[in-house]
Amino acid sequence: MGTVDDYLATLDPSDAAVIAHVYAVAREIVPDAEQGFGYGMPALVWRGKSLLSVMRARKHIGLYPFSGGVVTAVSDAVARVAQTSTAKGTIRFQPSTPLPDALLRMIVEARRDQILGAEAALACLKAR
Repeated sequence: MGTVDDYLATLDPSDAAVIAHVYAVAREIVPDAEQGFGYGMPALVWRGKSLLSVMRARKHIGLYPFSGGVVTAVSDAVARVAQTSTAKGTIRFQPSTPLPDALLRMIVEARRDQILGAEAALACLKAR
């Protein structure tokens, strides 16, 4: 698969609209994120790290923030949305019941902050 835009072009228009919206919300929060790959999936990449990927599966749409910690952190909020579930590193939802923007922002902000925290930790190690 190619970039996020290439992937979106292969989807049914209704699925593409739902997935494109997730990416649009992510770009509002991290505007300098670039299209790339994470674990072989089209993804937004920021500061050399995979920020998130959203893919259509047979029975759901999967949002992958590339962090089990992020999924755990938002699992209670996800559970309050109809027809959603989580698994290690994945948030699943139905296109007919997309994730609310506030929840999407929470997910993206948590992943962004995690990437920033990792950078800070590496900087501290290098300074020693």
